[in-house]
Amino acid sequence: MKTPVALTLRVAALAVGLWLTPVAHAALFADDEARRAIIDLRERVERQGEEIKQFQRSLLDQQEQFESLRKEAAQLRGEKEELTQELRKQQNLAKDLAQGVDERLRKFEPVKVKVDGVEFLAEPAEVRAYDDAVAVFRKGDFTAASASLGDFIRRYPKSGYATTALFWLGNAQYANREYKEAIRNFSVLLVGSPNHLRAPEAMLSVANCQLELKDIKAARKTFEDVIKTYPQSEAASAARERLSKLK
Repeated sequence: MKTPVALTLRVAALAVGLWLTPVAHAALFADDEARRAIIDLRERVERQGEEIKQFQRSLLDQQEQFESLRKEAAQLRGEKEELTQELRKQQNLAKDLAQGVDERLRKFEPVKVKVDGVEFLAEPAEVRAYDDAVAVFRKGDFTAASASLGDFIRRYPKSGYATTALFWLGNAQYANREYKEAIRNFSVLLVGSPNHLRAPEAMLSVANCQLELKDIKAARKTFEDVIKTYPQSEAASAARERLSKLK
């Protein structure tokens, strides 16, 4: 038979056991939550670490792409500068070629000239040939001038210079005492261009050639024709003076 004391102790132990059971369960529950929280935290940290690594890798990739783009841009700038220089070079070359072509074309294009009051178009070679022939005449080399002027007339018979060239040819022949040849060329001038600026002088020169040939009758007639045909000219004044000396 149990004593009251023993019974009391047993009851107390049972009460303590009943009280401790919920506490133990609560402690176990708290440990599980802590472990799960730690595990969750660790997983989040790991995920964040992985995300950070991925972000870092992405940054590196972007940096490499940026560096590649920078190098490509620098290369393109260099190529652009080269292309710009080449384009400028080609443009200058094209400009020089165009100028060269224009200059060569101008050597063959007719130019407007005016001689003895007559304006006309002449080829550059024609202008040079005439100027050269007249330059020889003005130097006093009448033999060479006669050859040059005669050659010019044969090469350019329809030139606007032709009438004036005939006049200078006649004068060169007169200076060389080739009076008959001079009369022939002065006469061609008078028949072809009676209203030319040089016509009065040409007719007066015919009379002078006739005087040199001692054909006084023909010279007198020609002086009279000068006065009659070109009364207001200087040649007419000279004809009157010379005609008076023949009387």
